[in-house]
Amino acid sequence: MFTGIVEEKGTVQKISQNQICIKAKKVQEGTRIGDSIAVNGVCLTVTNLAKDGFYADVMPETFSRSNLGELTAGSQVNLERAMAADGRFGGHIVSGHIDGTGKITKIQNDGNAVRFWIAADIKILRLIVEKGSITVDGISLTVVSVDNSNFSISIIPHTLAETILGTKRVGDTVNLENDIIGKYVERLLGKSISENQTARDNKILAWLAE
Repeated sequence: MFTGIVEEKGTVQKISQNQICIKAKKVQEGTRIGDSIAVNGVCLTVTNLAKDGFYADVMPETFSRSNLGELTAGSQVNLERAMAADGRFGGHIVSGHIDGTGKITKIQNDGNAVRFWIAADIKILRLIVEKGSITVDGISLTVVSVDNSNFSISIIPHTLAETILGTKRVGDTVNLENDIIGKYVERLLGKSISENQTARDNKILAWLAE
């Protein structure tokens, strides 16, 4: 499990059809083969350690369903180690299993911050709520607004400097992971869809009362 608090920006050294090598420093500390590291929000398993980085295997499915497939040698990525049992919970619950990708449609100065608008599939948008949490390229962020085609986030200067969001441009692809609590609620309530309306309403009321 992760929290969406990026620890450092790493640099892709090598990338092939089934493996990626990333230059890093901070996430090297205490890391062993078999540990999990989120790369742009995608949970990868460390398969080998180098002096100044680590290797991870990447399935073709992961490349095709995330922006990892767009990376080349020299690309920067957001990195976070799995949360330690005694660590601080600075963001929100992040599994490292993304739900899909989005496209940045607009970037605009927003006072002392920068606001990003991101277009996404309705399957992702329906689980996003205003002031709720969303993971963008592995970063735990608060939703400013959401409609049927886009949602927006406002990024403070510190986050822009410490993550790859500061280098993003309109048209770029970002990895998205919905808040896992929302996904569980949708799954639980969705089981009643095939039942008649009265029975479904009674079950929902009973569940809420409990």
